[in-house]
Amino acid sequence: MLLSLGQSAIWSLVRLTATLTDGKPLASHTATLNAPLSPRPYLDLTYQLLNIFFDLVPVALAWYLLRRDDMNPGRDLGIDLRRPGFDAGWGAALAAGIGIPGLLLVYTALQLGISAQIVPSALQPYWWAVPVLILSAIQNAVLEEVLVVGYLITRLRQLSVSVPAIIACSAVLRGSYHLYQGFGGFIGNVVMGVIFALFYLRTKRVMPLIVAHSLLDITAFVGYELLPDSWLGWLHP
Repeated sequence: MLLSLGQSAIWSLVRLTATLTDGKPLASHTATLNAPLSPRPYLDLTYQLLNIFFDLVPVALAWYLLRRDDMNPGRDLGIDLRRPGFDAGWGAALAAGIGIPGLLLVYTALQLGISAQIVPSALQPYWWAVPVLILSAIQNAVLEEVLVVGYLITRLRQLSVSVPAIIACSAVLRGSYHLYQGFGGFIGNVVMGVIFALFYLRTKRVMPLIVAHSLLDITAFVGYELLPDSWLGWLHP
C-alpha cells in the first residue's frame, strides 16, 4: 500500500493540510485530476502513457503476491470474464446509483466551501486527449478496485479482522487518497467505499466494481473535456 494508494493518501493529507493553512478559503483552490505534463504534444502523450503504465505496476505486484500464496486472483477476486452480463449490468447500476447522488454531493460541498474546485481534465485538445482520458479512467478503476477492495479485503480476512473493521479500513483508505479534493471528496469516496466493500463481500467479484468505476471516471473526464464550458459553470462557483 505504501508503494501505491497508501502513499497517495499520505500526500493527499499533507496537501490538504497545506491548503487549509495557507490563509485562503478551501473553495478557492483547484484540484486538477488530469493535468498536462509538457507543452510539447507528443512528449506530453509519452508522459501520460508512462504514468498510466507505472501506476498499474502495484496491481501486478499484488497479483504476484496472491499467486505466491497459492491463490488464483482472477477466480478468487472475481477479476475475469466468466460472468460478463452480471459484471456489466451491476457495474452500470452501481455507476448510476453512485454517480447521480455524487453530482449533488459535489455541488453541495462546493456551495458549503468544504471542497476544492475540481477540474477533471486540463489536457489540451489534441487528437489523443480523449483516448488517454479513457485509459486513465480504466487505470484508476483497476488500481483502486483491485488493491483497495480485492487485495486489501482478502488480506484483512486472512488476518481474521471483523467485517465492520474491514469495511471501515477499505472505505477510509479510499476516502483518504481523495483528500486533496477537500472534505467533499473524502466523504463521497468513503460512502462509495462502503458500498463497494459490501458488494464485494456479498458477491466476491471485483469486475463489476472496475466496470462501475471506469464508467464514472470516463463520464467525468471525457464529459469535462467535450462538454461546452457553459454546462460546467457549477463546478467553479
